[in-house]
Amino acid sequence: MDKSKRLFLKSKQSFRRSLSPIQSGDRIDYKNMSLLCRFISQQGKILSRRVNRLTLKQQRLITIAIKQARILSSLPFFNSSPFVNNQKKKFKKSESTTRTTTVFKKKKK
Repeated sequence: MDKSKRLFLKSKQSFRRSLSPIQSGDRIDYKNMSLLCRFISQQGKILSRRVNRLTLKQQRLITIAIKQARILSSLPFFNSSPFVNNQKKKFKKSESTTRTTTVFKKKKK
């Protein structure tokens, strides 16, 4: 076989798509918070379809459900802390510093 014809032959490896993260019994609904939280990043953004491994129809339904949950205040629009760790950030109290005010004198002409 010529070298030029070999370049266009397809490989014999089969492409197998992994299973969808949404089971057949799961309802895509704004009330199903455990399902919706799987498709949101730590910043509160909706993850892309490529990352989620969803079909186009499933991604549309997930997006609509997340937006409805945000409007109804079930989900935050912006999340500064991750969903897993619901602990508040602890700040160390620093020593108080005294502020001094300086008075500037006007220059005489």
